[in-house]
Amino acid sequence: MLIYEYKLDGTKAQYAAIDEAIRSVQFIRNTCLRLWMDDYATRNDLQLYCAVLAKEHPFVFSLNSQARQASADRAWSAIVRFYDNCKNKKPGKKGYPCFQKNNRSVKYKQTGWKLDPDGKHITFTDGCGIGRLRLIGSRDLATRPIPAITRVRLIRRADGYYAQFCIQAHRRVEHVPTGKQVGIDVGLKAFSTDSEGNTIENPRHYRKTEKRLKRLQRRLSRKQKKSKNRKKLGRQA
Repeated sequence: MLIYEYKLDGTKAQYAAIDEAIRSVQFIRNTCLRLWMDDYATRNDLQLYCAVLAKEHPFVFSLNSQARQASADRAWSAIVRFYDNCKNKKPGKKGYPCFQKNNRSVKYKQTGWKLDPDGKHITFTDGCGIGRLRLIGSRDLATRPIPAITRVRLIRRADGYYAQFCIQAHRRVEHVPTGKQVGIDVGLKAFSTDSEGNTIENPRHYRKTEKRLKRLQRRLSRKQKKSKNRKKLGRQA
């Protein structure tokens, strides 16, 4: 599986719609978790309960059906992890499922979204009103077949909103044995030395960073206090 991540370019109204979808996911997960606490519901019960919530709450109905099921799966994953820790007699706390307060993502599966042929825009077709967003990134999605994209996740972070594409891929690496055996010794003076006498020098990243930090600190001390140049240089140091 490959994960391609893009930053989303949209309007404030579209970002607000994403926030509403994320809140809906958190509501579904917590409500399904409460159902398990009260009635010891199974995974199938949680999936069926999503349809009940969609009929009772309009904001849940606006979310894509597969996104609702993925939200119920989040609750079930926490329950299964708790069961596994109990069966394996994990020491300490077993991780009893808790209600979520800071959910930051919503996951779509095969439906609820449509990728443009150019691979630079994505449109969300459910009732949340997110609409068409521009993808900012260097990866080329236009060359990827749509069936290979197994899910799309919208993530809210401190610096903006992102979209993650999970792409099904098979990696094939052919190893050709040479029949040779080489011993490697790791040291301080030389990073590594093999049995044939080949050495790799120690890059000494810490020493180089130390010298750079001292140089920046000297430059910082020469700047006037509370000035913009001092603040700018302070972020580098």
